[in-house]
Amino acid sequence: MLDYDEEAGRYDASRGGEPRAAAAAQAVLNLIPLGARDLLDIACGTGIVTRRFPSARAGLRVTGADLAASMTRIAAARLPGAVVRADSRQLPFDDARFDAAVSVWLLHLQSGPEDVRALVGECARVLRPGGVYVTTVDKAASHNVGSDIDAVLSARPRSPVRDLAADVAARAAEHGLVPAGQAVFRGHGQGRSPRRTIADLRRGWFGTLPPGSPLADAFAARLAALPDQDRPRPDPVFHLRAFRKPPAPGNGGTAANTDGSACHGIG
Repeated sequence: MLDYDEEAGRYDASRGGEPRAAAAAQAVLNLIPLGARDLLDIACGTGIVTRRFPSARAGLRVTGADLAASMTRIAAARLPGAVVRADSRQLPFDDARFDAAVSVWLLHLQSGPEDVRALVGECARVLRPGGVYVTTVDKAASHNVGSDIDAVLSARPRSPVRDLAADVAARAAEHGLVPAGQAVFRGHGQGRSPRRTIADLRRGWFGTLPPGSPLADAFAARLAALPDQDRPRPDPVFHLRAFRKPPAPGNGGTAANTDGSACHGIG
């Protein structure tokens, strides 16, 4: 797994920068009820997406949380006073604190099903009745765009998938959350080229191909043999799912009491 403290300085530039951040933020907001006032962005990273939420929607207050110290320092500079360092499996917030909780590109990084269960449970706990949890699912599949690079990488050993959409929905249901919509957005600027993929391989991007191992070197050689070494292949398309915490019995709901059930197009 990548060291996200080490990765912080190059994170934005290596992952599509502002165009990708804009697409991600808009897709998330499409699933957040208009009445939401307090939003928690879990694993906010550098805050490049987080800071777009309040600027795109008047009256929305955001809190960012991330475990990596280097990430939180960058995010805090973008969102002064609104970022905390925290483990997503043990959030330092009271029950029913937020109208919305967001975890983009996080579930796939968990070490096992119990961590996913704990993370989703924490999101459910901090949501107010009527609140919405939005998360990415199926991240690894999003990067498979049918390119020649994908054909080479298809033979690599696979890591366990922690963010299958059906599994995430099951974990949400365990914590009383119900489906509340889905959306997709394009990872602008994240289309892989062979040369860039080799560089990612050599810095540990692919967890089952340890840098410097004979297997990693063999895949690097196959990638180096592909044509158009610097031509990006198509961008990935990421998938979001939303889940709603039902209103308390006898309560018509909070300001976040909408179902957001539409399926939205690519941002």
